[in-house]
Amino acid sequence: MKRKLIRYTFPLALLVIFSFTIYNSGKREKVLLEVLSKSLDAGHFEYLKLDKNLSDKVYNLYLEGLDYSKRYLLKEDIRQLEKYHYILSDEIKETKYDFFDLSVKIIDQRIKETESIYQEILAKPFDFEKKEAIETDPKKMDFPKNEKDRHERWRQMLKYQTLLKLDNLMTIQETAIADKDTAYKVLTFTELESKARERVMNDYKELYHRLYQLDEKDRLANYLNAYTGSYDPHSEYMPPKDKENFDIRMSGQLEGIGAQLTEQKGFIKVARIIPGSPSWKQGDLKAGDLILKVAEADIEPVSVVDMRLDDAVLLIRGKKGTEVRLTVKKIDGSIIVVPIIRDIVVLDDTYAKSAVIQIEGSSMRYGYINLPSFYVDFNNRNGRRSASDVDIEIEKLKQEDIDGIILDLRNNGGGSLPDVVEMGGFFIKTGPIVQVKSRMGEPYILKDRDSRIQYDGDLLVMVNTLSASASEILAAAMQDYGRAVIVGAPTTYGKGTVQRIIDLDQMISDSYSDVKPLGALRLTTQKFYRVNGGATQLKGVVPDIILPDIYGAIEIGERELTNVMPWDEIEPAAYQKWQLPIGNMEQLQKSSSERVANNEVFSKVKENSIRLKKLREQTVYSLNLEEYREEQKKLNEEAKKFDKMFEADTKLTAKTLKLDIAEFENDSTKLASAKAWNKELKKDAYLEEAVYIIQNIK
Repeated sequence: MKRKLIRYTFPLALLVIFSFTIYNSGKREKVLLEVLSKSLDAGHFEYLKLDKNLSDKVYNLYLEGLDYSKRYLLKEDIRQLEKYHYILSDEIKETKYDFFDLSVKIIDQRIKETESIYQEILAKPFDFEKKEAIETDPKKMDFPKNEKDRHERWRQMLKYQTLLKLDNLMTIQETAIADKDTAYKVLTFTELESKARERVMNDYKELYHRLYQLDEKDRLANYLNAYTGSYDPHSEYMPPKDKENFDIRMSGQLEGIGAQLTEQKGFIKVARIIPGSPSWKQGDLKAGDLILKVAEADIEPVSVVDMRLDDAVLLIRGKKGTEVRLTVKKIDGSIIVVPIIRDIVVLDDTYAKSAVIQIEGSSMRYGYINLPSFYVDFNNRNGRRSASDVDIEIEKLKQEDIDGIILDLRNNGGGSLPDVVEMGGFFIKTGPIVQVKSRMGEPYILKDRDSRIQYDGDLLVMVNTLSASASEILAAAMQDYGRAVIVGAPTTYGKGTVQRIIDLDQMISDSYSDVKPLGALRLTTQKFYRVNGGATQLKGVVPDIILPDIYGAIEIGERELTNVMPWDEIEPAAYQKWQLPIGNMEQLQKSSSERVANNEVFSKVKENSIRLKKLREQTVYSLNLEEYREEQKKLNEEAKKFDKMFEADTKLTAKTLKLDIAEFENDSTKLASAKAWNKELKKDAYLEEAVYIIQNIK
């Protein structure tokens, strides 16, 4: 019987209503594939026909994710899967999973086979005198021809990994002997080699423990992401647990206990307690503790030993005000029950913060705002937003009688589009901030309509290679208006696309409630364009003043991803340049170039960038111990030059804002954190150069 399954208004100009047939209405996988297919077809920025070309993209992406290192599957497996290579589009149309089911059957079988291979190989010593080498780049390898070929690949791979650990153990021992460390027990080479193999064995026991925890939903998510990723690298299917983690990253807060956890040898281990969190306030849970059981208040506890980390986290997280009881094994071996009342956990490092900075010999004082992301709480209208927080920081800085503002967007991967538009308006009277174009229709302009200018003084924006998306929009707008000097890496990341989060549960009728929760789709629906008409996609933003970047010689950013969308341009928007344009840009560039040329830190950054490029391109390594150690000795000597290049103090001083000091005076943790941050800023050569630049703006 035909039913209306999807009713959803896409973030497009048109109301899109889907109707299709699902004969096995309880079949979650069929519903999920159909919902994703219809969503991509109707909502993605680029219409892609379900044909052989798309099949090819899906097949290659999925196969790469299934066995990236090419150590499980054999050539005969690829031949079995290859018959689906160009017909996956038909499978998607018919909501069939024949290819997926076959791939899961094959990979599960091969994983079981290789478990015995690594155990057999690691049971015997390796011959490290033999002259041989290993290729480590999977892209330069084919799948093993047969089981013998696969066994040899594993032998080389395990030998290489043992070699790495053996080299480390030998270096530690040599250092201890040189330092005459009497507490160190000197081992023979045979004992060191055995210890190295044992550590690799333990690593693989952990790996296979995790592999056996993968269930069909995990495999299915990988397959569906090969489908979404065939459209572009940012369209993504998010299972329910991934959607929750995404919300946490965007909002900077969660409801839980405030402990960062890791999985270690089948146990859930506490890695860190977040200051100010419920765990920190309760006081009994410490880093290094092992969580054995989790109970909801006085309900029977559930063992989390050998449980997947993400499943254990779901048990521990919960609504504010509820109690969770953790059965914990302490470092001394004692076992206690720790009751914790869950609360809102604020991840302070994700929020905007500011300081007042000066440079030695100058009376000029500048406000420095660090913005890690354009965060927003999607689930709470009254939650924290990056635009509101930056507005507050600007007002606090204005009370400090500053001479200019430096806005740091380095490593800021983007986030909320409304926040970046609002934030751009802080520095201009009114006007367009960004142009946005969907698949159909004309571009529309997102404008600052508030005539208030929160700050009209000198402005400098710092960016680097990892400044992406919303960061690029703000930097581009300030550059196009002539409002700020943009300073940083040769170009930013180059992500010029807009994603919308679609709750897939909202797209199906109540008659399909048995398949919920489905998760969410992060869908690329639009592209960004600067107010001057150019896209930030691929090209990014080229700063006015370019500083050496650690990734300068390495291809990194949107350009190196798969299935990226192209650069293009549209008509410029109507906008008026800032009334006080920067009149000495050429002089600023020249002066900066001269300082950079004479700055030891930047000279090392350039040199290190070339070194990293060379290392990245090297994929073949000797498996002969003597040859490998000789090569590593040379590399380590080279690396020593760059170990502490960012540790020297600059001529900067950084101070906590007066209003913040008043707020922190009763919170020793926040006060200590602020002091530590000020010390970090003092070592920032890029920030020092930014101050030199802004103090010379005319």
